[in-house]
Amino acid sequence: MPEVKGHPNRREFRGVLTMADEPSDRAPSGAKGHRVMLTATATERALPSLLGMAVDYSPELDRHDAKRKVGVITAADMRRGNGRAQRVDVRGHLFERDFPEVVAEMARRKGELGMSYEIADVRVVDVDAAVWVATEFTFTGAAVLLREKAAYQGTSVELG
Repeated sequence: MPEVKGHPNRREFRGVLTMADEPSDRAPSGAKGHRVMLTATATERALPSLLGMAVDYSPELDRHDAKRKVGVITAADMRRGNGRAQRVDVRGHLFERDFPEVVAEMARRKGELGMSYEIADVRVVDVDAAVWVATEFTFTGAAVLLREKAAYQGTSVELG
């Protein structure tokens, strides 16, 4: 995505979307009460599927709402985190001109917000396990929400 200095509808953001090789702190929505662990190998393979995917939110910042898309992911990479886990860092922009109140609320909640991924076509090692180990998947988007509501408490988002 080319940089357009001073673009009136792009508010830059960066964040930690999730961790690979680390079980989630709580069960993500859609995981039927199971905590989830994305393997680093599967996450690295899926990284290109994040590019161009939408960022959504809910008015209460407490869940995903795929019908409220307020931004786009333009870059994603993995970095060594704590121990063996690797964090997935994302960058992109929110549509500030289109959603000024939403972007202002996110800016006001600095330090309180986290992120959550959306995936599809998931392969899990054992669907009966307490922690679902995902060995294959495709990213389909992400949400900005309160960190306390995120499956991974170590996620974050910061507006530029």
